[in-house]
Amino acid sequence: MSVAAQIQVNGNFRHYSAVRNRRGITGARAAEAVLRSHGVTDVAIRPVRGSLTDHYDPRDNCIYLSESVYAADTVAAVGVAAHEAGHAVQYAQGYAPVRLRSAIVSVTNLSSQASMVLLFIGLFLYSQTLFGVGILLFSVTTFFQLITLPVEFNASRRAMDTIESQGLLDDDEAQGAGKVLRAAAMTYVAALLTSLLQLLRFLVIFLGRGGGSDRRGGRR
Repeated sequence: MSVAAQIQVNGNFRHYSAVRNRRGITGARAAEAVLRSHGVTDVAIRPVRGSLTDHYDPRDNCIYLSESVYAADTVAAVGVAAHEAGHAVQYAQGYAPVRLRSAIVSVTNLSSQASMVLLFIGLFLYSQTLFGVGILLFSVTTFFQLITLPVEFNASRRAMDTIESQGLLDDDEAQGAGKVLRAAAMTYVAALLTSLLQLLRFLVIFLGRGGGSDRRGGRR
């Protein structure tokens, strides 16, 4: 599921990276337009090496745009850069979901690493307690992915609103940028669904093992 979504992202990005927009708007200029339209003036925009390495870093309040986005005047570059600027605007305006996600990112990273260890040990040693704690920690990462969805969709909405209101792209080009952003959003949806299915699987194992323990206890 996640792999299919990522393939779609790469395909859409490659396609619209070959389509230059008629106004010659680069990714950097698109990001500037989104920031300006929301009254944000203190965010830096810098190039970064790699492909699809675009991101906003709240630690240094900087938008980093990849080589295929920063100076490129393609439809894909405008969409991606505007999306990352949307994240910068979220932080500047104190958007609640992004604040919550930032607050739990450290806990999520720790939970993600510890959960698999405890799940494996709990399964191997047949310990319901360890397995249950592993499930609880795994649910933290699932919750993190859940709150990531509104953050990503909101950033894309801000991006598209600016693209359309500022006339950065013609209508047909804006549709192409929207396809790039929707494909990217689907990777987060796919990741959440995968995590939810995995969590459900762990819960079924936990409940099944618990029932088995009760039956064995009843026979003794």
